[in-house]
Amino acid sequence: MNLVLGFVPFILFDVLMRVSVDLALWAAFAAAFTLAMRSFLDTRVLKMLDGGNIALFGLLALYKGFVQPGLGYGAVLLAVDGGLLVIAVASLLLHEPFTLQYAREQVAPEQWSAPGFRRANYVVTGVWTAALAVMTSADVAAMLVSAVTVTEAMLAGLVALAFALTFSLRYPAHLAR
Repeated sequence: MNLVLGFVPFILFDVLMRVSVDLALWAAFAAAFTLAMRSFLDTRVLKMLDGGNIALFGLLALYKGFVQPGLGYGAVLLAVDGGLLVIAVASLLLHEPFTLQYAREQVAPEQWSAPGFRRANYVVTGVWTAALAVMTSADVAAMLVSAVTVTEAMLAGLVALAFALTFSLRYPAHLAR
């Protein structure tokens, strides 16, 4: 369930975006910073997702606030979803799936090097990466295809996220059986 905490800034952004994009970005940045520092003080490790969230929301909040205040709702949504996709893909390319840091908090250190443990994290990170790719693709479609609205893109993204979250919660139990 600790993995869900890594997505709290994104969830907060999604909820507050309907009120104000600027508020949503700054609140997500504040949440990302707070969660990352809380985790860092406990573990002395900055998780990839936490660091990525700080950079993503912080840079976007600054850019939208000071460089491009007129940046549209759809463009900001695409930047957030695309940014999260980049974090997930980078974690796979660096052979350090972002879910691994959360999973290590749940198991004994002796299990960390087990091939099944690493494989399971590649699978779970792969599912999250696929969900983020669906979200980013839906955002692109909303920007390029007039028949697709930003609301529809967000709905497609929420369905993809719900699948990834459900899979993440059920897959470890499936492996344990």
